[in-house]
Amino acid sequence: MEDLVKLKKKISSYFKLSGFLILSENSEYLAGQLLPFDTAEREKWLTVITENLQSQRLQSQLVERPALEKAINEINRVGLDEDQTVFSVIDAFSIPRYDYNRQSKKFELSSEPRVLLTKPSMKSGHLRQRYELLLQKTLRHELFAPAVIENGVSAESRIKKFKLLLCENLLATSVVEEAVVLGLLTQLKEGKFFIEDPTGYVELDLSAARFHAGFFCEGCFVLAEGAYDEGVLKVDGLGFPPVESAASSRAFFGTHNSWGGESRKLLKYSSQLQELERSNSEATIVFLSDVRLDQAIVMEKLRLLFVGYDSCPPVAIILMGPFAVSERQPHALRSHFDALAALANDCDRLKQETELILVPSCEDPTAPNILPRPAIPKTLASGLLKAWPRTKLLTNPCRLQYCTQQIVVCRLDLMAKFCRNTLHFPTDINNIEQHFTRTLICQGHLTPIHPIASPVYWDYDAALWLYPLPDLIVIGDSCQSFTVSQHGCTVLNTGSFLKSKFSFKVYIPSTKTIEDSEIPDNRAD
Repeated sequence: MEDLVKLKKKISSYFKLSGFLILSENSEYLAGQLLPFDTAEREKWLTVITENLQSQRLQSQLVERPALEKAINEINRVGLDEDQTVFSVIDAFSIPRYDYNRQSKKFELSSEPRVLLTKPSMKSGHLRQRYELLLQKTLRHELFAPAVIENGVSAESRIKKFKLLLCENLLATSVVEEAVVLGLLTQLKEGKFFIEDPTGYVELDLSAARFHAGFFCEGCFVLAEGAYDEGVLKVDGLGFPPVESAASSRAFFGTHNSWGGESRKLLKYSSQLQELERSNSEATIVFLSDVRLDQAIVMEKLRLLFVGYDSCPPVAIILMGPFAVSERQPHALRSHFDALAALANDCDRLKQETELILVPSCEDPTAPNILPRPAIPKTLASGLLKAWPRTKLLTNPCRLQYCTQQIVVCRLDLMAKFCRNTLHFPTDINNIEQHFTRTLICQGHLTPIHPIASPVYWDYDAALWLYPLPDLIVIGDSCQSFTVSQHGCTVLNTGSFLKSKFSFKVYIPSTKTIEDSEIPDNRAD
């Protein structure tokens, strides 16, 4: 403690000599970062930090926390380009929205301002954008793309081709023997299902339909194949839009950073970050869900977790809610976050090297049950933010970027919603996690379900897109944990930390593997 006080004084005097002023709380933050180094190293760091601050051309002599963090982050990524970062977090409300341009066949960055209470036209507009996304990748699939002539032989001789029809094509005639339509599965009349696209809607007869793999819920997009007769499409087969590899999808975004974050260009193909990712084999990211801070046993297990990781800090620890039983007085949660901070009092290295990320559930205060859900208010976590400066309060869902890898994190009991709302329950219930994964990947969306079951802010629907496919999708669902990989994308369900004997998941980016971990009851301090 005495060393910390002396170091704070030294930082303040050093900054004054360099023409800056620093608040006590910021000098304490910087002192915590420099404390592990010897005196000579601290001198070097202070010199480099003040030089970086001078290059930032601050408008005031007073150095704020963001400028200080920026200086430290830039120094830590020696060898990387200016806008490259090893690890970054992206909240849902800053994720860019792209619109598909049919003429150029490219996605273009939308410049329209977005608000929570948007114009009424976006009620259908966000579904139209989702439809355009799925339509363009479906038309490129080999089953729907125009035949290519190779050496005078048509590819149609080897692969059966389908012609995608619009609802208006069916409505303009009385009979179509073979029809395939892409559209929204909806129930416009009680007990009757329809397929709807921007041109109209057609009633479906699903009595003899063969359902492909996945959960077919009202509000998802489907490919319906069958015969159309007198206003009704008698469906033979009902499936999802085809999957497209992430590499193929990214080609239609150009050089834009479609993922989000401060970088102007997409970091996926950075050779420097790829090398760093491969070489840093010790890097890990820890995921826990259903972390009830109001439970004494959970707090004890978290203390063991922090103490255990203090000797080998991970890149980040992601804690997903609910953080306490739903309370009428949201400020009661403040004491739980203060207690969480106290658990890491003796874990100095962990607090200096690890990002602690909090992702709320729909039960946490103080936002409605609509996605994207805003982060926990800073006023409730002020004690935690001060004790663990690398704490990040993020939205639900949110995105992470570790080197070149893209990770989506969402706390939602989605499996139960799918099972309750599906038209057809999969027959092979032993592989239900495969159906769950296929539904997300084919739909390219986190909540392909009716808005009554999972409401979404229309203007921020793009924050729930899974297109192009990320490397890892982490779902904090309280059902049984699982890990499934399909088409180069891994879907991980963490399960409940509280209900699964305090198990959690550890992701190793260098090998793209996931390890199951657990804090046993008989573990000694």
